Amino acid sequence: MHPSSCDTFVALPPSTERQCIIFGKNSDRPCDEVQEVVYFPARDFVAGEKVECTYIEIEQVAHTYAVMLSKPAWLWGAEMGANEHQVCIGNEAVWGRESADGDEALLGMDLVRLGLERADTAEKAVDVITELLKKYGQGGSCMEDQGSFTYHNSFLISDRKEAWLLETSGKHWAAERRQAGYRNISNEYSIKTKIDKEHPELRKYAQSKGWWDGKTQFNFSTVYSFTTTARIEAAGSRYCEGKKLLKKSNGHITAETMMDILRDKESGINMEGMFMTTGSMVSVIPTDPSLPGVHYFTATPDPERSVFKPFIFVKNINAINLPKETTSPSYGADDPVKKKPRFQSKPDRKHELFVKHELVAAIMESFKDRGKKITENMRRLEKEKMTEMEEILSHGIKEPDLLVNLFPSCVQEEMAVYGKS
Repeated sequence: MHPSSCDTFVALPPSTERQCIIFGKNSDRPCDEVQEVVYFPARDFVAGEKVECTYIEIEQVAHTYAVMLSKPAWLWGAEMGANEHQVCIGNEAVWGRESADGDEALLGMDLVRLGLERADTAEKAVDVITELLKKYGQGGSCMEDQGSFTYHNSFLISDRKEAWLLETSGKHWAAERRQAGYRNISNEYSIKTKIDKEHPELRKYAQSKGWWDGKTQFNFSTVYSFTTTARIEAAGSRYCEGKKLLKKSNGHITAETMMDILRDKESGINMEGMFMTTGSMVSVIPTDPSLPGVHYFTATPDPERSVFKPFIFVKNINAINLPKETTSPSYGADDPVKKKPRFQSKPDRKHELFVKHELVAAIMESFKDRGKKITENMRRLEKEKMTEMEEILSHGIKEPDLLVNLFPSCVQEEMAVYGKS
């Protein structure tokens, strides 16, 4: 098996139907891995405090922003998410000429969460992530397994006004700014000659390794990529198909468009098999700062058989309102991930929604007529919620306290649909 994972998309005006930015990602992970959707409130910290990431402990900052994350349940970081300032980040596994093997450090998924917790714009998230790369590096197994599965990372980052693509190779990196149109990434380097920020030694290092002659125009993806592998070719196919799907709706891209793209199985974007789509996210961010962003999460595998449920950052969200049904069991210091040698066992990490969804997915697979009816009811619920969100996206929030339980209540409604099945 050649693990490959994820497709991430962003569309900005004038590609979108209204003055908003649409962000979307499919997280493709091992088929038995549970993805949870969790909220962490903003917090203040005293000087000298540390934060324990998946494998290493690093210095904490004075203040972290509120975040909503979709994350593999076994690790600290996240595959994708958003923060209270409407910054959205998704990461991709990438491989190139530089080896991704090495000591445990920060995972790319840790960097997603750290970027969201510490940056109030997309550009600042680029700076946060690259500074952390410089200080701590990236490394460690990215699967809950004794086998080593390592990779470098690329990140697609957006806010209310623009998007940034950040691609890394060890501690070296290049970044591209996008202020209009659309962009997508898969498991390959895609920054070419348009480089808006870069590691100060990026070109010198490539020249020292014999990857670049120092004379021809510097093309990041050409210089740092493998020449060819089956994994890269498969990612290239998904990248091209994703680009075609965005182009097809150019000028009219909506949240629904993005959900349809993430559900597309023919392109391979909605992945099946040993690696499959285990969680999906779509965000709608108006460019008008007076209007809220709406973030949709599935918290379940296969977006074709899942409900995108909305979340909005409002005041007064606290522990009582956390989405318990999408939060996996916690094992604390006894977690096999924390003990060395790591991954000697694999505990049950299924959250309540995952368990019910797993049962219903089996019914849908075995009984086509019942499956069709269940899907219709799921889409009906999703459409109802999206219609409600359209009103908020157009006219703003009138009663924020009514939205405190928005995501958990949608989860309850989804589970009620499953209960009738």
